Amino acid sequence: NHFERVHLGIIPLGTGNDFARSLGLPVTLKENVELISRGHVRKIDVVRAQSEQVRYFVNVSAGGFSGLVDEKLTPELKQTWGPLAYIRSAAAALPELRGYKTVVELDDQTLKLDLYNVVVANGRYVAGGLPIAPEADITDGKLDVVLIETRSAAETVLLAAQVLIGRHVGHAAVTHARSARVSVTSAPGMWFNADGELIGNEPIVF
Repeated sequence: NHFERVHLGIIPLGTGNDFARSLGLPVTLKENVELISRGHVRKIDVVRAQSEQVRYFVNVSAGGFSGLVDEKLTPELKQTWGPLAYIRSAAAALPELRGYKTVVELDDQTLKLDLYNVVVANGRYVAGGLPIAPEADITDGKLDVVLIETRSAAETVLLAAQVLIGRHVGHAAVTHARSARVSVTSAPGMWFNADGELIGNEPIVF
């Protein structure tokens, strides 16, 4: 398998550094360079996403409202707002918040729900440290799936606050599952991102 010959050294210099956080990497440049130079290798899972084309990612893919947020998250916004850019783009996307009639096929069940968000996670964090999938394991061969159902505006705001501290998984509006394969079809089509890059709004299989 050619993937087994790929060694990736990470130096967390991005806006969010979410995957580095899932790996438990240190925060300083010097410490990360030293870690890479010691040559310690750890195997991780890589996720394949099949939509109108095939993409691979290592951290998180999100569709629905998160896709709209990423559509607003321009390079200029990232440069101006830094770590707060995600919150600023979320505010810009709020007027377009809508539900999606969604079919999610997992290894052992099919779910039909009205959703705001579908999150397919290999890592634990998004948007500069939000613990969207607090129990995800990048080595277990499974994807953590977090489905956020449509609710009233007031309940959605409270749920968003729980996401900030990783307490949302037990919420009545949140379905959490683990699956090696995840298929998502929705009406209207959800825009999905993969590690922060838009990858389309076709039906998608992870």
